[in-house]
Amino acid sequence: MGILSNIFSKIFPASHAANASAAPGAAPASGAAATSTPAVTVTASAAPTAIAEVDVEQMLDGMAAKSPEKLNWKASIVDLMKLLGLDSSFAARKQLAKELHYTGDTNDSAAMNIWLHRQVMNKVAANGGKVPADLKD
Repeated sequence: MGILSNIFSKIFPASHAANASAAPGAAPASGAAATSTPAVTVTASAAPTAIAEVDVEQMLDGMAAKSPEKLNWKASIVDLMKLLGLDSSFAARKQLAKELHYTGDTNDSAAMNIWLHRQVMNKVAANGGKVPADLKD
């Protein structure tokens, strides 16, 4: 399981389509996966709208409020990963950059971290997460 898959598993419920399709390096859900999602939503007995879209900001803000550390998940990939209980080391972030096909210099951690945060927010949004517009492209 890749780091992006781990991020998805922490953000989305187990029944969410993003967790079924989040293989390491996986692209956003394809048309086929998007087509099958409504069938899952229709047959689910739980609230279908909760499965269709996850309010990422509300969920992560709630987690941050309970955290003993002051974590700025909206600006920092390191803080986002810490908040989700994931390894946020430089090596882990380099692995995530590889999964997401980062073409820049991975030794320039500042540039890589900014790019990673934006890409993770884009992937979360593409897979059914409600993400604030200023956090994605």
